[in-house]
Amino acid sequence: MKVKIVSVSVLDQEKALKFYTEKLGFIKKKDIPLSEGNRWLTVVSNEEPDGTEILLEPAPNHFEPSKVYQKALFDAGIPFTQFDVDNVDEEYKRLVERGVEFSMNPTVMGTAKFAVFNDTCGNNIQIVEEL
Repeated sequence: MKVKIVSVSVLDQEKALKFYTEKLGFIKKKDIPLSEGNRWLTVVSNEEPDGTEILLEPAPNHFEPSKVYQKALFDAGIPFTQFDVDNVDEEYKRLVERGVEFSMNPTVMGTAKFAVFNDTCGNNIQIVEEL
């Protein structure tokens, strides 16, 4: 078994695409129109263009339990997903310079360093560096 696609629920696909590409530096992989203005919209890491795709999933707009779950996680400050980085401090600095807002500055916990940011689409996202 392989992981090819993971979903991140977003409130606005266009806003999410802009954030994930312009702020985080991901690359748009697929953009296929679907019904009701939705899209099969995926991005990939610029470091692994053939790696796992992130589906920018508009589920909260069409499935109320998804919206409730996403809001509850966000309000509790719990990250929806995690991205590995080589150096949290450097990535934190790069993203802050691009206007990304963090709710948790780089913090060491055990054998890892973490930071958490708002993806502007309803999610807290965590970056992590294994120490």
